[in-house]
Amino acid sequence: MKRTYSSAVMALLALLLILAGCAGESNSSEGGESGDKTQINFMHWRGEDKAVLDDIISKFENENPDITVEMSIYPSDQYQATAQRMLQEGSTGDVFTSFPGAQFEALQTAGVFEDLSGEEFVSNFDENLISVGQKDGKQLALPYQLVFNMPIYNKGMFEELGLEVPKSWTEFQELCDTLLDNGITPIAFPGADIGPNQFMNSMMMNNALDEEVFAKLINGEESLTNEWWVKTLEDFQLLEQKGYIQDDALGTNQDAAMQMVASEEAAMLATGSYHMASLLGLNPDLQLDLLAPITVEESEAKYEGINTATFMLAVNSKSEKKDQAKKFIDFLSQPEIASQYANETGQHLTVNDVTYESEVLKNTAYWIDERTTRFQPRFLITNAQIEDAVLSSIESVLGGEDPMAAAEAAQKIVDENKE
Repeated sequence: MKRTYSSAVMALLALLLILAGCAGESNSSEGGESGDKTQINFMHWRGEDKAVLDDIISKFENENPDITVEMSIYPSDQYQATAQRMLQEGSTGDVFTSFPGAQFEALQTAGVFEDLSGEEFVSNFDENLISVGQKDGKQLALPYQLVFNMPIYNKGMFEELGLEVPKSWTEFQELCDTLLDNGITPIAFPGADIGPNQFMNSMMMNNALDEEVFAKLINGEESLTNEWWVKTLEDFQLLEQKGYIQDDALGTNQDAAMQMVASEEAAMLATGSYHMASLLGLNPDLQLDLLAPITVEESEAKYEGINTATFMLAVNSKSEKKDQAKKFIDFLSQPEIASQYANETGQHLTVNDVTYESEVLKNTAYWIDERTTRFQPRFLITNAQIEDAVLSSIESVLGGEDPMAAAEAAQKIVDENKE
């Protein structure tokens, strides 16, 4: 009896192992056989978009029952530091996103971009907004978001106090003084995590009108010790010394800075349009718009704001599932899906025929065609070490260092890394 019972158990275990093996084959991520599903990985840094992307992925999987999509989401600083290594391994990021500038250049050099030039879905994007994803005549990545990297301001607060958007550095300081007189911090600055990454762009846009200034810095034709950058550092110093940014700005994280604006303790948030939806989530009664400090007198100002085509969609050249990855990008670029993403995340997009229903997006869409904006200068620094030196010089000044001394220290790093 014992022997018979043991044999029966062994037979049952064998059957279970066979069934498990069959189940594993039917879920193979390699696909290829009828009824099999191919799993692709979508790697990006936009954790705040997870809910809407989950819904979009569900719709994609319904239309493509042979493909499943998993997401790998990392904080933006970690993404910039580790994405290249993970993509080169080929085990993740069949579809991935890239920042413009230094990261795009590094990934292009590493050869992880699949050339998308001949794909039909490229025509779904505004051709005037996707050049930042091109290299050597090839479309390597497709920017999905059109972001305005300049401060968000409380429009309702400005109206209550009778304040107008300043058109010069003198008027900007007068505005900030009025806010301080009313017990309001002019600018909430998230120095602990975002730092000056966004705010530097509008602070320097009219100090250095040459859009090639960082290319010239890298090749040795320009220097951070010249007037355009020293003045920018002096302007940051003024913000700190006059109390236009909050105390312990370098120790304030993004969430705390956003809460300052949501609670109307501060009038402006020194980040960009991508935070507008989150602010409204914290306080739906806010009326918001965008405002870039004009750091020169009105007659000398050329630019009114900053734009960036970013969150660049790409296919990993190391992937074994490129066809499925391209289908997913095609799906994301369909007007109906892009409109859902735009309205639920509060982002303007580079996709053609997007319908904006969000009041914030409709109210700020005039920045796309009616205002003179400049592509984010920071993303034109293609050397990561030089970018770090530039940003660190701002943090040094906010920490109390003399602007020229900070510029000289940063320039030494530039000299060590310039091409």
